[in-house]
Amino acid sequence: MQQVPLGHSPLTVSAIGLGAMPLSLNQRPPTDQAIAVIHRALDLGVTLIDTADAYCRDETDKHHNERLIAHALRTYPADTDHVVVATKGGLMRPMGAWTRNGNPDYLRQTIHESFLALGGDRPIPLWQYHAPDPAYPLAVSLGAVQAAVAAGEIQTVGISNVSLAQIQEAQTIVNLVSVQNQYNPWHRKPETDGVLAYCEQAGLTFFPWSPLGGSRRVQELATFPAIVDLAATKGVSVYCLILAWLRAKSPCIVPIPGASKPSSIEDSVRAVDLTLTPAEIAHIDHATA
Repeated sequence: MQQVPLGHSPLTVSAIGLGAMPLSLNQRPPTDQAIAVIHRALDLGVTLIDTADAYCRDETDKHHNERLIAHALRTYPADTDHVVVATKGGLMRPMGAWTRNGNPDYLRQTIHESFLALGGDRPIPLWQYHAPDPAYPLAVSLGAVQAAVAAGEIQTVGISNVSLAQIQEAQTIVNLVSVQNQYNPWHRKPETDGVLAYCEQAGLTFFPWSPLGGSRRVQELATFPAIVDLAATKGVSVYCLILAWLRAKSPCIVPIPGASKPSSIEDSVRAVDLTLTPAEIAHIDHATA
């Protein structure tokens, strides 16, 4: 699997990551299947696993996804020290809802809990502020993150669901290496809001979350005739085609498609070896405009 730099950090990650969220929400697969998904990703050379403290059913289930990943890494029959687990904090799940909490005391607590959930024996490779809370200045929230870096619980820092101005402000507070915003055929705002261009210019890795549209829309890809026809011509699935399209949009992009079955991540990683011509990229651009 091709490896790419994680921002300006000394870490590298696979050109396609594994989005582990589907393994811990309400419709989560059985634990043995979830472990099989992670192990299959590792077999295929995936070295980036994206998670969050809030990937769970509700607050009573907090950190489920992180503990699951830690267990999968411990039970994998090969070295996993090079695997970058990218977690997030700053969202809460009261009664299964999603709410923001940028209170620095809360962030410091949940970072420590994530550190322990992931094993507690080395810094979290990448911790990302999940979504800025308007109730707290960014400097206040990220101050707690910087304290966790100094305490040895976090190695590198990213930020998610942010504007260009917030990215630039964050860079004055922490050594930022990545940005994670929504980007898929239905949501192409990063192309026009300056975020993607800035990440490329500043050497930040851009993780497009929900790259295939999420569970509610992923099946709709099969309703785009132009995409279906091109995928058939290339001999790949429409999902693989879209991941290759995203990768072709900028060298700083590392897609993190979710998977709840080993076959899903097997299909996703094929995008690394799929090359699209400028005409084919424009064809998909037009089909999803």
